[in-house]
Amino acid sequence: VPFDNVRKRIALLEQRSGMLPGGRPEDFFAAFLEHGAGGTCWPSSNALHALLGACGFEARRISASMADRGEPNHASLVVRLAGQEWLVDSSILNEAPIPLSRRRPSALADAVHPIRLEPADAGLLIHWGRSVSTDTMPCRLMSDPVDEAFYLERYEISRGVSVFNSALYARRNFPGRLVSYAGTTRFEKTAAGVTSRALDPDELGAALVAELGLSRSLVARLAALGGLG
Repeated sequence: VPFDNVRKRIALLEQRSGMLPGGRPEDFFAAFLEHGAGGTCWPSSNALHALLGACGFEARRISASMADRGEPNHASLVVRLAGQEWLVDSSILNEAPIPLSRRRPSALADAVHPIRLEPADAGLLIHWGRSVSTDTMPCRLMSDPVDEAFYLERYEISRGVSVFNSALYARRNFPGRLVSYAGTTRFEKTAAGVTSRALDPDELGAALVAELGLSRSLVARLAALGGLG
């Protein structure tokens, strides 16, 4: 599952009007097949919902509050299978569906992708392992279900306020390690911890192509807009 803000950054830097890129599953998958690009939580979750439905799974869209800020700033999915509900999150990307236990605390032990669930009256709280540090971040589940119109509306709202608007962010999971790019810094997380290295624009552009699989044309477009500096 790809996660990056490259197409959104390009749209914002070009001051493009109309729907933000990837909001509809057809556009998301077309860009993924052509450029290897993904999206942030609203478009990637909507696309994954379409894919799960096409594969025959009973999935529903939900909203959540990343960093537990009390507002619906995150999209996620719940899949019901054999009487059990599972969280399938295209941004947390912890490599395994998360069994939802709403009555008692639970955890998935993984040094790279730790998960801890904390039931609460205000909504189930999920603490997940961040990609750029060994810390965890809380995410509180909120409205369940929501529809595609809600996703598209929240995605458009993110045009004004989002941590993914002002700098590059991209990540990809590999066996036993997680690689992410935040701004001009490359982070690699393994069971041993997190390392980081600053890259110049040329190094960064080459790495996005070679390591994350983005197309040269898409990265060149972002670079031309000053999005790699």
